[in-house]
Amino acid sequence: MTETVRTPWHLWLVGVVSLLWNAFGAYDYTMTNLRNQAYLDSMGYPAEGIAYLDAFPIWAHSGWALGVWGAVIGSVLLLMRSRFAVWSFALSIVGIALTTLYEAGADMPPELAEIQPGWFPILLWSIAVFLLVYAISMRRKGVLR
Repeated sequence: MTETVRTPWHLWLVGVVSLLWNAFGAYDYTMTNLRNQAYLDSMGYPAEGIAYLDAFPIWAHSGWALGVWGAVIGSVLLLMRSRFAVWSFALSIVGIALTTLYEAGADMPPELAEIQPGWFPILLWSIAVFLLVYAISMRRKGVLR
């Protein structure tokens, strides 16, 4: 007979908040890649920013996609109490690492750097690592199956 582990209240809080956060990332990714002009204008995206994105090599763009969609799927899997949330968040971090690696060596246009605060990558990494550690913790406690 298997023991049923109660779902802690904080799983729902972390799951819903992370899904909202990651859904915005997915929205940004989608609108940016569809070149939705209304969205780009509302975000203050300069023409130099589009040229910068167009210059992304396939591995950096793939990293961006993996980071975004891995996190969205991880949040959904966390809410479903699936152990695969751990893998999804881990893949998301691999994606963020690829994008960060590219951005560290690329010359971001000053116009684009103005709309992305310097603290944003720190926030992004902090949330991604927190979600992975949280999912691992919930897996070890038997909450994720």
